[in-house]
Amino acid sequence: MNASKSGQVRPLKQTHWPIAQLPGVSSPDQNLLESCGITTTGELLRRGKTSEQRQAIARELGIHVQYVNKWVAMAELASIPSVGCQYCGLLLHAGIASIAQLADLPIHRLHQQLLRVQVANLQRRDLCPPVDEVTRWIQQARTLIKG
Repeated sequence: MNASKSGQVRPLKQTHWPIAQLPGVSSPDQNLLESCGITTTGELLRRGKTSEQRQAIARELGIHVQYVNKWVAMAELASIPSVGCQYCGLLLHAGIASIAQLADLPIHRLHQQLLRVQVANLQRRDLCPPVDEVTRWIQQARTLIKG
């Protein structure tokens, strides 16, 4: 829940982004997605809910379904307001592929996983999000799961 300026509590809502902002979607892939009517992460999530739907998207685009699965997972993670497109790729690289999976993780375990990914890929501990930010992600994931 979020508190507005008037002090009222409003429910946390998923955030949707232009498909161009989703990490790992190349310009040609973006054009393919847009040609079949997928212009936002929300539309990708709506049209790619099931394995069969993701396979249909892959066939329509003429690409391997693993790319569609990756995009859908990142779109789901990006729908968490505090994660967004900035951190959805990092979470996916750390082995987190869904909001439910994120909601189930202990905070310090996830932070350690993220730190390992940052050090292994970038040799930079300082780029790892702080524990309080990771805590916010997990709290928001739990709120979204509860509905």
